[in-house]
Amino acid sequence: MSYDKVKQAKNISVGTKKVTKTVEQDRAVEVFVSKDADPRLTIKLVALCNQKGVPITYVDSMKMLGKACGIEVGAAVAAVVNE
Repeated sequence: MSYDKVKQAKNISVGTKKVTKTVEQDRAVEVFVSKDADPRLTIKLVALCNQKGVPITYVDSMKMLGKACGIEVGAAVAAVVNE
């Protein structure tokens, strides 16, 4: 399950701004995008990931992604970061 990858990762970035910066710095191993997130928040990041060749995994719920990241609010995007 995708949420398990996030839970087990040692380093993660959460949130559109942090994940975008991580992808720009070529430090993202995989990016997780919530299907229920506002597309206006995720469309540029998805394009950037496609450009950089970073795999994208879509997950069903912002709430569950946030929980997997260890935060109490929903997360539109998260990334597993290369150490």
